[in-house]
Amino acid sequence: MTKNYSKNSINRTHTFRFKVPLPPDKGGYGGLKAPKLYRRSLQIPNPKIAPSLLAADFSRFGDEVKRMTDAGADMLHFDVMDGEFVPNFAISPPLIAAVRQITEVPFDVHIMVTHPLRYINALAEAGADFITFHIESSDEPNEVISAIKAHGIKPGLAFSPKTSTAAVKPYLSDVDLILPMSVEPGFGGQTFRPSTFEKIAELHQTAQKSEQRLHISIDGGVTTETASRAIREGVTILVAGTAIFRSQQPEVVIEKLRTGTP
Repeated sequence: MTKNYSKNSINRTHTFRFKVPLPPDKGGYGGLKAPKLYRRSLQIPNPKIAPSLLAADFSRFGDEVKRMTDAGADMLHFDVMDGEFVPNFAISPPLIAAVRQITEVPFDVHIMVTHPLRYINALAEAGADFITFHIESSDEPNEVISAIKAHGIKPGLAFSPKTSTAAVKPYLSDVDLILPMSVEPGFGGQTFRPSTFEKIAELHQTAQKSEQRLHISIDGGVTTETASRAIREGVTILVAGTAIFRSQQPEVVIEKLRTGTP
């Protein structure tokens, strides 16, 4: 299938206004007084919004997909679980393949499985554009990354809240996406963990230093309240489930997430 992503993949920017310390040439840092603050505008590319289909109504799955793409979703996020790495099951490769028949929007597939190598071929055939696996899984990370790339698919690396960024840094130059989980993997509807902001900022700074074009995604408890800071810290993909699917106006929620509007 020839993929055309022009409809929902337009590059957008948004101006964020916030306070930063007044620089020395403007009278800041003088004496022992706290530096003055002034308002500064910063052009930050808007993130891509990926509704998490784990939060969809599975009894009308096709309709839910259309509702999200009509609302302006840039990507669709699929969770694949094996009942072992996490104590739940979720979306299967055949279901992803069925959805690929009705939309050309990019597929962001997050696999929470013990042996990711067993899933790569099936997910590639199903139409995945990104495959993100966990650093905590049992397969050797470089082997998984190579297997994903062999299919012309972009590899991503996820890590759970208890795992430090140090565990994933050796692999950053080999992946296209990094996902610091903001909740424990395997369950929807959890509350966002504020400590994730620090991980986002650290990963963003690392990518900036190496001049790498790295997508930083967050998944879990993402709302319009957390989106603004996440974007400022460097997030480029916001995965949101409950916040979008439970709304009667998903297009409004998607736009608020995209622009960091509470």
